[in-house]
Amino acid sequence: MFISSAFAQTAPAAAAGGDMQSTLMSMLPLLLMFAVLYFVMIRPQMKKQKEHRAMIDALAKGDEVVTAGGLLGKVSKIGDSNIGVEIASGVEVQMQRSAVVQVLPKGTLK
Repeated sequence: MFISSAFAQTAPAAAAGGDMQSTLMSMLPLLLMFAVLYFVMIRPQMKKQKEHRAMIDALAKGDEVVTAGGLLGKVSKIGDSNIGVEIASGVEVQMQRSAVVQVLPKGTLK
């Protein structure tokens, strides 16, 4: 009485071929956003991690470094996963290799 009958419309047979094209066109913005995200965020981050790993592997005794905590010091001992950093004469701290953020040029610390 209050509900009217609804009838589904059938699509013409010619539109069935265009359905695949419309699906691809609706996916295109999503694919473009992923491509932009990859080139703007993911790829530079991977490059930065690779450079950091190379810097950590190249650490040698006598290098002057900056740590993640902001300490400046000279590498005095090198182990597999940790290093000894002399932050003042006679004061040496042990820390993980990954805590090194930057290797300074020689002669920066006096």
